[in-house]
Order: sequence, then structure tokens, then C-alpha cells
Amino acid sequence: MPAASGWRVDEARRTAALEAYELDLLRNSPALKQITDFAARLCDAPVALVSLVEETRQSFLSATGTDLCGTPRDQSFCAHAMWGSDVMVVPDLTLDPRFAHNPLLVDPGVRFYAGAPLVSDDGIPLGALCVLDMAPRPGGLTTLQHEGLVVLAANVLARLRDSRDGAAWRAAENDARRAALDSETRFRTLADTMPQMVWSTLPDGYHDYYNARWYEFTGMPEGSTDGAEWNGMFHPDDQERAWDVWRYSLTTGEPYQIEYRLRHTSGNYRWVLGRALPIRDANGQITRWFGTCTDIHEQKLALEQREIISQELSHRIKNIFSVISGLIQFAARSHPGFAPVASDLRERITALGRAHDFVRPHSPQSRPLAAQDSLHGLLEQLFAPYQSRVGDRARITVTGTDLVVDDRAATPLALLFHELATNATKYGALSLSGGTVTLDVGTRDAEVTMTWREQGGPALTGASEHVGFGTQLIELSAVRQLGGTIERDWQPGGLTVTLHAPRSAFSRADRA
Repeated sequence: MPAASGWRVDEARRTAALEAYELDLLRNSPALKQITDFAARLCDAPVALVSLVEETRQSFLSATGTDLCGTPRDQSFCAHAMWGSDVMVVPDLTLDPRFAHNPLLVDPGVRFYAGAPLVSDDGIPLGALCVLDMAPRPGGLTTLQHEGLVVLAANVLARLRDSRDGAAWRAAENDARRAALDSETRFRTLADTMPQMVWSTLPDGYHDYYNARWYEFTGMPEGSTDGAEWNGMFHPDDQERAWDVWRYSLTTGEPYQIEYRLRHTSGNYRWVLGRALPIRDANGQITRWFGTCTDIHEQKLALEQREIISQELSHRIKNIFSVISGLIQFAARSHPGFAPVASDLRERITALGRAHDFVRPHSPQSRPLAAQDSLHGLLEQLFAPYQSRVGDRARITVTGTDLVVDDRAATPLALLFHELATNATKYGALSLSGGTVTLDVGTRDAEVTMTWREQGGPALTGASEHVGFGTQLIELSAVRQLGGTIERDWQPGGLTVTLHAPRSAFSRADRA
């Protein structure tokens, strides 16, 4: 250890170490007072001190036998003792040149000093546990007194260590609390600037926060919609549904999304989109839900108006199909020779009407079960008039890949497969009770292959040489409108027709 007179010490490091202890809580603490009282009795000394040496003075955390709370550092005996590796004993201070002129030798007249150094775990000298006597002691300390003073100094260090660790824990807790408060302040500031209503709940779904936008929209007093009171802000017809959806999300942890009518400050109800996501901890447990409410009233009204207009247009188009069919029937009555052709035309128009009815805009009540952009759904609609069952099988079965189709593809597909189904009913597999047809849909890269395969019909003797209007209609639909090719294979067991067409012909999305 360096000599005390050298003062070679990093005082900044010592100061930082001392500041890590909660010295005000330790000063005159009962635990330290017990130590100094016992040290005084053990060493038969009138004064015992726990001294911490600071930059300019020494402070007594505990004192027995004196009312002093500290002295200037240049009068400190402990400032020398703290650098030692063992107890520093000065039998007669008047005989030691370091202390011969120390004012403490005059008042209160100290003559004997013994101090055990207090050194932190990382080797920083802090001060000493010492005993003082007003008479010199040529014999110094006994072995028991020496060892006891070392043990008591270790106990002082333990109290200091507990103080430092407690201070560090409280500082970390305060930092975390300040960080959480800062984070919450930033969140609330951000949330209050958002155009959406923002809210959050506890893991059990208890609503405990709304941003300013919520109170501006609803006109409710702050805090009045906490807990479960939010549901009272919904339209009465939406409340039960909103509860059911919210309970489902709370039970499953799945994201929450719903459209409902929320009471505005004006007293009117406006359509709102509600969404929420769960926040989870490292163990996957939900710690909080954060959600938003977005005013979609204008968009909702616009969509409803658009749906009404679309349905009206579709209804008029459907009426046009009916009018055309009626005109054809009227013409057939006036010209009996035209009847067979008229019947075929009416069936083709009816097929187009079924295709249009499938892809047209629908209300929730009129919407078909299959998705309106489903190729399989469209084909099942077209084949419905030809279906009956052979045992446990439908007469026409659609297999393979389901594709997205739109209204542009519906017309050529309806004409193409209506002709194939009609011809199969008149001349092919469907003309016999046991005959069946399988239509398989496959894709490869950007091409779609649709294979129509008839089985169980009349035996074929080869390709038909007849090229009628129906055949030309098939070519028109496959080649000109779908941009594909059509192949026919006249096998004895039944006709196979294969359509190759670009995938982009089936929907606008694939064209993009």
C-alpha cells in the first residue's frame, strides 16, 4: 500500500465509491452504534468511531464516547490507517512525527489510536473502524482486541455493502420507473396525435386507457368508459355481437376485428372499424391489449350505395336475358321451323345468365355459398341443370386446382362448357344413364389446362366431321376470347377435350 504521506490516490474514484453508499441512512444507525459500543468495551477505550474519509474531511457514521460528527481530513488518523493492510496501532501519538502537531492531541487530548482499515470489495480505501484513548498505551492492543477489531471492521463493511446494494437496487428501480413513465408519456403523446381512437386493456380485457381522440369522438367524460362501460357506446343492435367477438379474442388470444356503430358526440351512430392485438411477454403470456377504432362511416355508406347500384344494374341485365329469351320463344312460335335453333339459343342465354348471376355483386343474403371468384364454384353453377347421380357419384365432377376468375372470363367459360355439357347430354356420356364426365383443372407456370373426359357413354367410332354452330362457338370461346387452344380426342370409351389457356385470361389480377 502507498504511504499515507504520499497521498497518491485517485480521489475521483474514491468519491464515486463513497457516493454509492446511502450514508445518510447509515449515519447513527443502531447496527453501527452496536459495533462502536462493543469496540469501545472490547478495547477498554473511551471512544470508538466508524470513520469514512472524504476528500476534505472525515465523517463519523457512528460514534461512541464523543459528540463529534467529523473533523477536517488533515486531522484524521483514519486517513492514514485506511491505506494499511492490517490494524494501525499508535501507542503514543505525541511520539509519532505524523501526528505530533495534530490539534486533536490538545482537544480532546488524544494519545492512543488503533484503527482497522475499511476497504471495499474492489480495493478502494474508505476509512477505518477505530478506538481512541486519552492516555498512551505502550502495550498497544491484546491479541483478542486486535482480532476483535478486525472482525468488527468486517461487520461494518457488511453494513456498507448492504447499503450500497440497496442503493443500487433502488436506483435501478427508480430508473426503470422513470423509463416506464417516459415511455408512457411518449406513448400518450403519440396516441393523442393519431387520427384514430386508441385504447388499451389489461390481460383480462379491462379497458383502462383511451386517447384524446376517443373522448373527442364520443363526447364522454374522461374515465367514464373504463372497464366494461365501452360496450354501452355501441348501437344496441351491435352490443351483443361486439361482446361475443371480444370474448372470443380474450379466450383464444387471436387478433380482434369488428365493424360496429359507435355513438358520436352528436348523438348519431357512425360506423367504426375496431381492431386490437395482444402484447405478449417472453413466456408468451398476454400482458396487455392495444387497439384502435377507425371511423369508416363515409366509406361504409359509399360501399352500400355502390352495392345498391351494382345490384340494380345486375337486376336489369338479368331482365335483359329474360327479355331476349322471351323474344326467341315468341319468334319460335311464329316460325315453327325455327324452334330447334330457338331452343338452343335460349339454353345458351340461360347459361350466360347463370354465369352472370354467380359473378354479379350480391348482398349478404343473396351471395352464393362458393366464393364468387372461384372457378369451381362457377362450374358447379353451370353444371347444376345437368346433374343427377350415378350411385354415389355426381354425373359431372370438377377436380384439380381452383382458380380465381372474374366477370370477363365467366362469359366464354359459360358458353364453352354449356356446349360441352349439352352435347354430352344429347350425344355423349350423359345421354346414357350410367355415363359420367370429369373435368380436371391443372396449372403449370402461366398456363391453365382443363381436361373434359367423358366415360360410360355410346362407343365412338372416330372424330365427328360435322362442324355446326356449337362447334364454332366452342372455338370462339376457347381461342378468341380466352386466347387458348382446344384439342379433341375421340376415343372409343368417350370424348376427351383439352383446353390450354393463359392464366391471365381468367382474372384481371393475374393479368397484372
